[in-house]
Amino acid sequence: MDDEREEPAVTAVLRGTAAVVHGKSVQDALHSRGYGEEDDNRYILRPFESLYLLYKKSLVLKKAGKPVGFDYMLRACMSEDSNAFTDYLIYRDLRVRGYTVRAGFGFGSDFLVYERGDYGQKGAKYSVFGFSEGRREKISTLQKKIHTMSQMGKEPIIAVIERRGEIIYYKVSTSVFAQNSR
Repeated sequence: MDDEREEPAVTAVLRGTAAVVHGKSVQDALHSRGYGEEDDNRYILRPFESLYLLYKKSLVLKKAGKPVGFDYMLRACMSEDSNAFTDYLIYRDLRVRGYTVRAGFGFGSDFLVYERGDYGQKGAKYSVFGFSEGRREKISTLQKKIHTMSQMGKEPIIAVIERRGEIIYYKVSTSVFAQNSR
């Protein structure tokens, strides 16, 4: 399954906002491309992954035996998480650019991003967290996220979504300023 080529449709069952995928060969194919994870003996696609695959028409998602579309899934995700659309937009943008993207492991990271061709070979190089334009964030919180990600050996990236939907990426690092003696 290659993101540049049309992927065969994966069938999954919607449980809350998680898509449960059955079939070992399908699960293996998804895993090799950086989609989903095993959880409680089930293979689960995260909401942003499901939305992306629905957007690409590579996922047939069913609830109670009936197909569920992108709009339904987006509404369900946003009712559980107000940042669901922001997460989806960033995820989609990174995937379209050819990166393999995994869910962040907490500590303020929304996504772990692998260099092209590195997934399964090396660890993630970048840790990306997103903001919608106009959202307020304390500098101390931002500083803590940057420090934590740097300590873990990841390059911190801030993804800012402008009001028009364009995403701008900022590579950030910690800085130490000399004490002002005046």
